[in-house]
Amino acid sequence: MMRTASIWQRLTLLLAGVAALLSLLSWSMVSALAREAAERTQDNVLAASATIIAETLRSEQGEVRLELPYAAFSMLGAISEDRVFYRVTAEDRLLTGYADLPAPRPPASGTGRVSFETADYRGEAVRMASITRQILAGSAPVAVTVTVAQTRAGVSAIASALSRTAAMLSVAFFVVAVGLSAFAARASLRPLNEIAAAVARRGPSDLRPLRRKAPAELAPLMTSLNRLMERLGSSIRRSEDFIAEAAHRVRTPLATVRAQAEVALRSVEDDDTKQRLRRMIRAVDESSRSAGQLLDHATVAYRADDLARSRIDLADLAARTTAALSPTAALRDIALRLDTMPAEVTGDAVLLDNALRNVLDNAIKYSPEDTCVTLAIRRETGTARISVTDEGPGLGNGADGDLTERFRRGANAEGIVGSGLGLTIARDVLVAHGGRLELGAGPDGRGACVSLVLPLS
Repeated sequence: MMRTASIWQRLTLLLAGVAALLSLLSWSMVSALAREAAERTQDNVLAASATIIAETLRSEQGEVRLELPYAAFSMLGAISEDRVFYRVTAEDRLLTGYADLPAPRPPASGTGRVSFETADYRGEAVRMASITRQILAGSAPVAVTVTVAQTRAGVSAIASALSRTAAMLSVAFFVVAVGLSAFAARASLRPLNEIAAAVARRGPSDLRPLRRKAPAELAPLMTSLNRLMERLGSSIRRSEDFIAEAAHRVRTPLATVRAQAEVALRSVEDDDTKQRLRRMIRAVDESSRSAGQLLDHATVAYRADDLARSRIDLADLAARTTAALSPTAALRDIALRLDTMPAEVTGDAVLLDNALRNVLDNAIKYSPEDTCVTLAIRRETGTARISVTDEGPGLGNGADGDLTERFRRGANAEGIVGSGLGLTIARDVLVAHGGRLELGAGPDGRGACVSLVLPLS
């Protein structure tokens, strides 16, 4: 499977990109508004200063007189420490101030209104506010222009400080937004992760439809997943039905062949022919046993997904299974001994009987003649243990896990009829019931001990 960046990473990066863009826009907007506010404040103070100076103009003996008010310049010093310049002219005659201060452009709206402009003065940019008033000097009005100018370093410093503050706030906003984006992306993907976890927790044969609450965007995925599991389940059921049907149909003709071979064995006297017939009967027994265990395995696989739950007395189950296999054990003079105690579990009686019967049948099959097979039931903390102990050759030196694999047999099983499915069936039944199959040696290291461990009811 080719790995790419996760959806969470992609979504987080996308939201982080949006947050970065918004942070940049907010910083640029705040910086522009801060500069505009600082410039407007300076313009308002310059206009007020020029207006105050203009209001002190008067006429005395036909001459224009002026007293510069201190308040007009103190207002300018209140907003920054920039240098202040001024100029008052009557027509083209300088009354007071800086003669080299650039003259303002004639106001477009006439006298009485403040006009603003930016000029370069003594190597620095200055902001100028000018107002023109008509003063009656003698018999004719005289146009007097008051210009107040201030350098812009303070305004730029204020705007820069506000811009830096806005930048820090934008960075903080970006960091918080990235954290919230990661949290939101993870929270948005939580339903998908829950669905994945629900599927991962299932066993290999659990193909039930997935029933979970999920966002509308995930509904097509869940529908497709349920349809896939339904198709897989249908395919598996067809395979199991085929195996069960094939095993059932094979066992009947095999039984007929065995019966005919036994009749022929009794009627012939030639030793070679008898030997061939015995080998035929042995092969038929092995095929019949394999077909039967294939049928058992198919039954386990079919019922394990939907167990029939009922209370089962293990002592009664052990007694019934032992009674069913007693004739087989008697043919080889093998004694079956029960050592049980009351223990109840909840499960599928058919499957548990199948598992115990396969384990007990294995013990009888591998035990020498005139020995004993013991079936014991013990209660432990939260579990019940059914132990089947024989006096046979044991489990060999291979790994115990290999013996529970399908069609796997131990190295000491040569010459004994078997299919390698008995322990596999028992293991699958126990796993379906939440239990486990344990393999070990018998007492004093003799024989084998196979334990079926089940949770108590």
